[in-house]
Amino acid sequence: MSFAVITSSQVSASGLSRRAIRDAVAHRIADPAVTRLIVEPAAESTSADRGSSTHPDAHLAQVIAALMLSERLDVEVAYVADRPTAATRTYGLPHGSAARDLAEHGDAVALPLIRDDAATVLVGVARHLGAEGAPLHGESYVDSVRLFTGEVRGIRIEPTPHEPGLRARLETGALGRWTRRGRWHDGRAIQTGGTNIVVEREDVLTDRVVKRSTYYRHHVDLNLVCPR
Repeated sequence: MSFAVITSSQVSASGLSRRAIRDAVAHRIADPAVTRLIVEPAAESTSADRGSSTHPDAHLAQVIAALMLSERLDVEVAYVADRPTAATRTYGLPHGSAARDLAEHGDAVALPLIRDDAATVLVGVARHLGAEGAPLHGESYVDSVRLFTGEVRGIRIEPTPHEPGLRARLETGALGRWTRRGRWHDGRAIQTGGTNIVVEREDVLTDRVVKRSTYYRHHVDLNLVCPR
């Protein structure tokens, strides 16, 4: 087994754009001997990264998305975060030196890969929110289960390391006239439609207002290096 390392600092000069990440990933897996990609966010990344694409989980998600779009999900992925993140908690991953040891010597496990309709991968947390801090107006379904209709403060979405692949719940303080408050709902997909949706991905809030956003399980799994 041969591996290559990709860090956020190695591509930061290009602003961590999708194109920069895809080019960096393609360069590292061009050697057919490379079967594992170790994703190592820059150690200087801190909580001040909130709202920045240099957030550790955002970097991991971008790398996996590049593999997905290149149809190279056969390449194993290992994550070396310097601190606990939403993704490390979801997948039970260590951080720091223990993460590096696992990345180099651990085994990969096939896990559900969650993406959205914008070809963005989810590894930690996403939220459907109302634009400009307003309540989210619309409706949402997890598979065939209606999560809400009317107005809510937001929806929290997380991948899961087991079938069917994701879970979602309403943010506290729901305002809707028909809601399922509080508890998690598991499914393969969540679809939200409304008049003022904005999407927050891995603590990065997008400004673009959309009328629909869908997260769903990709047809090919992610090969993630995990503890046994």
